[in-house]
Amino acid sequence: MLPLEGFGVKENDYYEEVPIVILDWQVQKLRNKEVKSVKVLWRNKSVEGSTWEIEADMMTRHPHILTSARTLA
Repeated sequence: MLPLEGFGVKENDYYEEVPIVILDWQVQKLRNKEVKSVKVLWRNKSVEGSTWEIEADMMTRHPHILTSARTLA
């Protein structure tokens, strides 16, 4: 772990990933339910750095990205 002092980062500062676009959708069927996931491209990441996220969690944290993605679909 690196000390924060050398980077000019204050203790209460934070870094937040910002979603840019939804690349894909999928539904995983479990025993009694379905889990909807979205593949998210994050700002400052390559396509290889995109991640699968639970759709409901993304809707809570970043509703604008899902609303705009559904409009385009």
